[in-house]
Amino acid sequence: MLSSAKRIVIKIGTQVLTGDDGQIDQRYLADMARQVAGVIASGCEVAIVSSGAIGAGVAELGLSKRPTDVSAQQAVAAVGQRRLMTHMHEAFAPHNMKVGQILLTRSDFDDRNRFLNIRNCVTHLHKMGCVPIINENDTVAVEELRFGDNDQLSAMICHALRADALILFSVVDGLLDEKGKVIDHVDDVTHVLGLARSDRSARGTGGMKTKLEAARLVMESGELAVIAHGRERDVLLRILAGEEVGTFFSPAPRNRKMDSRERWIGLTKRPAGTITIDDGATAALRDKGKSLLATGVTDATGMFDRGDVLLVRDARGGEVARGLTNYSADELRLIMGKKSSQFAKLLGRMAYAEVIHRDNLVVTSRPGAE
Repeated sequence: MLSSAKRIVIKIGTQVLTGDDGQIDQRYLADMARQVAGVIASGCEVAIVSSGAIGAGVAELGLSKRPTDVSAQQAVAAVGQRRLMTHMHEAFAPHNMKVGQILLTRSDFDDRNRFLNIRNCVTHLHKMGCVPIINENDTVAVEELRFGDNDQLSAMICHALRADALILFSVVDGLLDEKGKVIDHVDDVTHVLGLARSDRSARGTGGMKTKLEAARLVMESGELAVIAHGRERDVLLRILAGEEVGTFFSPAPRNRKMDSRERWIGLTKRPAGTITIDDGATAALRDKGKSLLATGVTDATGMFDRGDVLLVRDARGGEVARGLTNYSADELRLIMGKKSSQFAKLLGRMAYAEVIHRDNLVVTSRPGAE
C-alpha cells in the first residue's frame, strides 16, 4: 500500500533532528535529504513538517535552556527558524534541490480559503522542484492559534494535500505493547490509546499520544500512517519499499477516502459549537445518510453563526458528525425540537428545512470523543 503512494508527508520531531548537545544534527539531516531525494526521483511528492526552530534558536543564541515565557519563545524561534532553513538548504543542495519555507498557525486551517491556499502553494513548490519545509509559526502563535505539537500539524497538512500517507519519525521504534515489543499493525487507534505514555522528550512538545491522534486523523480520512524510529538506517526508503519498519496504521474498511471538502469539515476546522441530538436523529445520520432536522436536536452550546462547523453529539456524549450549520446559535435555540413548518413564525422569515444538510455533513462516529 505504501509503495504505491504518490504524495507523502514526513514529520521530523526535534528529538530526531537534534543531537545529544541539543544542536541540529547536520549529518542526520544530510542523510534524510538523500533519502527524500531518492523518493522524489521515483515520482513521489514529499512535504516535510519539521520541528526545531526554538531548539535551533537556543543553540544560536547560546542559551542554557529553552525559555518558558511566550514572547521569549517567539523571539528565539525567529532566530532559530532562519538557522533551521539554512541547514535544510545545505542538506538538499548536493541533490540540486531547493527548499521552500511555509510557516502556519492553527487558524490557517480553520479558514477554507487559506486551507486551499496551503495546497496551492505546496503544489506549485513541487512543480518548481522544491521541497516544502513546513513548521508552526512560533514567532506569532499564541495559545489559541497553536497546534500544540507538530504531530497535529502534519495530520492537517495531509488533509490539505490529500496525501496518501503520513510518516511520523520519532526516537522510538514504533508503538510498543505492554511487554515493550513493537506493534506491527493497527487498524483502530481507539484499541491502543491506553499504550501511549503521556510524557514527552525534554526538547520536544509531543509524545506517543499526539502521534496516535495524528495517525487517527489520517486514518479517518481513508489514508495511511507510520510511526517509526527516524534514525534507523535508510528508514524512509525501507518504509516505502514495503519493509516492516515501525508501526503501520491502515484505515478500517468503513473509512473511505474523503475528498478535500469533507476533510476540512469533518477533520480539520475547529467546531464553533456543539449540538446534542436524540437517538432517532443519530440513527438517521449514522445509518441512513440523512440531513439533520431540528426535531432531533435537544441541546445547543456555544456561540456560532450560520456557516460555522458544529460538533454533533448523541445523547450519551459520543461524537456523531460535524457539519456546516444553516442557523446561528440564537436561531437554533428557538427552533430545536420543532417542525420546519413552525420555523417561519418563530424566526419571522423563510427558513431552511434542515439544520445541517447532508451535503454539508460528515459522519465521524467517535464514541465519547471530546
